[in-house]
Amino acid sequence: MGRRQMVRPGGRSARVQASVHAAVRALESEVGRDALTVPLVAQRAGVTASTVYRRWGDLQELLSDVAVERLRPETAPEEHGDLPSDLTAWAEQFLDEMASPTGRAYVRDALLGDPDGSNAGQCSAYAAEQIGVILGRAINRGEAVPDVETVIDRVVSPLMYRILFRPDGLDAAYARHLVAGIPGATGRRRGDRATAPLTH
Repeated sequence: MGRRQMVRPGGRSARVQASVHAAVRALESEVGRDALTVPLVAQRAGVTASTVYRRWGDLQELLSDVAVERLRPETAPEEHGDLPSDLTAWAEQFLDEMASPTGRAYVRDALLGDPDGSNAGQCSAYAAEQIGVILGRAINRGEAVPDVETVIDRVVSPLMYRILFRPDGLDAAYARHLVAGIPGATGRRRGDRATAPLTH
């Protein structure tokens, strides 16, 4: 069964979500993730266990919901003056955050409690929104840009695969290599003569 609520609720429902999420985060640091139970979280949050079960279904779905919220970017991507620099800085930060033990744990939680794929879709939307901001800035500067899906396919997808399944040896150089291989992410102004694309 999927998460009960996709839209951010208001009023009491929002307060319940905030207090339950805060309880999960506090208990994770105090007793460890493996010791968490729905009754323990409910007690800390000041709600009944039935409220948690009704809202989230089970502990894994609750942990998944918390993980998705923790994976939400808190700030807009940094601006460095041109598209290659902006994308490279973002990719390096994305790799650093997602490949950390905490980041990998959040990604696993987000996916494990996600039977209908909605949490995975939300995490993907976070990345797409950040990339959209970067590309929008480049367009405003008059640069030629690839589309969001190209960046997802060429940078985010291989990074996530490596983070989840082949994390050994991952470093910033790999992120830079991926960005350098994106067609159209050259920082050239629109209308400049293109150089011959690199073959892969």
